[in-house]
Amino acid sequence: MDMPDQVSLHVDALFTKGQTLNALKSPVSLLMLILASGWLFVQTNPTQADETAKPDDAANLAVDAYVYGYPLVTMEFTRRVMTNTDELKGTHAPMGQFVRMREYPSAKFRDVTAPNADTLYSTAWLDLAKEPYLLSLPDMGNRYFLMPTLDGWTNVFEVPGTRTTGNKAQTYAITGPDWKGNLPDGVKELKAPTNMVWILGRTYCTGTPDDYKACHAVMDKYDLRPLSAYGKPFTPPAGKTDPAIDMKTAVREQVNQLDAGSYFKLLATLMQDNPPAAEDAPMVEKLAKIGIVPGKDFDISKVDAEVAKALAKAPQAAQEKIMGHFKDAGKLENGWTFTTNAGVYGADYLQRAFITAIGLGANRPQDAIYPTSTQDADGQKYSGANKYVAHFPKGQTPPVNAFWSITMYDAAYFFVDNPLNKYTVSPRNALKYNPDGSLDIYIQNESPEKDREANWLPAPKGEFVLMMRLYWPKDTAPSIIDGTWGPPAVRQVE
Repeated sequence: MDMPDQVSLHVDALFTKGQTLNALKSPVSLLMLILASGWLFVQTNPTQADETAKPDDAANLAVDAYVYGYPLVTMEFTRRVMTNTDELKGTHAPMGQFVRMREYPSAKFRDVTAPNADTLYSTAWLDLAKEPYLLSLPDMGNRYFLMPTLDGWTNVFEVPGTRTTGNKAQTYAITGPDWKGNLPDGVKELKAPTNMVWILGRTYCTGTPDDYKACHAVMDKYDLRPLSAYGKPFTPPAGKTDPAIDMKTAVREQVNQLDAGSYFKLLATLMQDNPPAAEDAPMVEKLAKIGIVPGKDFDISKVDAEVAKALAKAPQAAQEKIMGHFKDAGKLENGWTFTTNAGVYGADYLQRAFITAIGLGANRPQDAIYPTSTQDADGQKYSGANKYVAHFPKGQTPPVNAFWSITMYDAAYFFVDNPLNKYTVSPRNALKYNPDGSLDIYIQNESPEKDREANWLPAPKGEFVLMMRLYWPKDTAPSIIDGTWGPPAVRQVE
């Protein structure tokens, strides 16, 4: 999951084969790879916490608390795994350093689900507790890019990029919630609501050898350094590998395996540097009733025995609630499922937890939406034994300001091997339009004939999944955001 996104690296980089899909049996699952809030430290009175909640109340409160904290705990485990290295290596880098993806994966790639073949990722984790970090971006020319910055609660609080700030050279200071100070001239402050920040940058690339070279040249100029190193020669310090960190088990599984005591203890600790938002005040009051207070130690052994027993049941019940939300998390139209509620969640904690579980790192809908389809217009699962056409009437191709594509995945959400090594179809393929201005995309296992191959999306012989990507979708009609445009049904043909 774009994950990923979702970390396409995509955030799904942390959800290895099978693990992303086991608990997800709906087309909504992968699709929700798709999108900030202020902060306020709310002080409560921990002395009455255990005495306030009765066992029955505690059970419900604990489920709500688990759902509320799920994004923050997941982000912390993700950060640990992705930065657990002495030096830049593959998709891992020490804190404060960029990982720059150099190419799109092939059909042999099996490390992450739903890989992306439209944008190359530049990702980095920051700890702003000590000082701000400066993010310098070069003149991007005509190349589309975006640099979403996520707080510890997975809200996208700022998005420097083509849509928002333009393509000229620019420098930002990403500052923590408590930082006050002066910045160099010409540097714009991006105030983070939390000290934990994840930069999940995406840079458009066609994937040709020439464009890889040009794209790398731009990405290599992305500069990240602490404020104290501004204007000075700077070599990022080496990281430190912690052998105690589990680098094999998918992050979601690690989080789901935590018992209630460990989960809530970590949540309370993390809320010190990653304070709840102002609108979270009612939820913070609920947490206090079961002893969970930002920055205060939570010890389940010191909680009333009956209350502790109720808390112990929270993880399983909350996980079931989170994954059961899929039916309400998105919209189904013409066999495609998608959401326009991601990246900025406000007090919609269940949606936020669900997106965290299946599409960590999701963009705001203004930046990207990902309709996903597993069934044709007749409700039948796609199969390479059949031939299909996605027909766009004249003027009704996906309405975007940046780009759109349709990606082919097999039933396990991996690229499909084919003679053209072609995993997506998009306007960069020099698509051929019909005489009336309409567009047909041919979705089948064998070539539809040489003169139609530009419009061909090669399918496997077995079941498959389609994912459409709309980057910077238009916000006025026709628009997928306001519902005035929707993906066309994919129909079987002879």
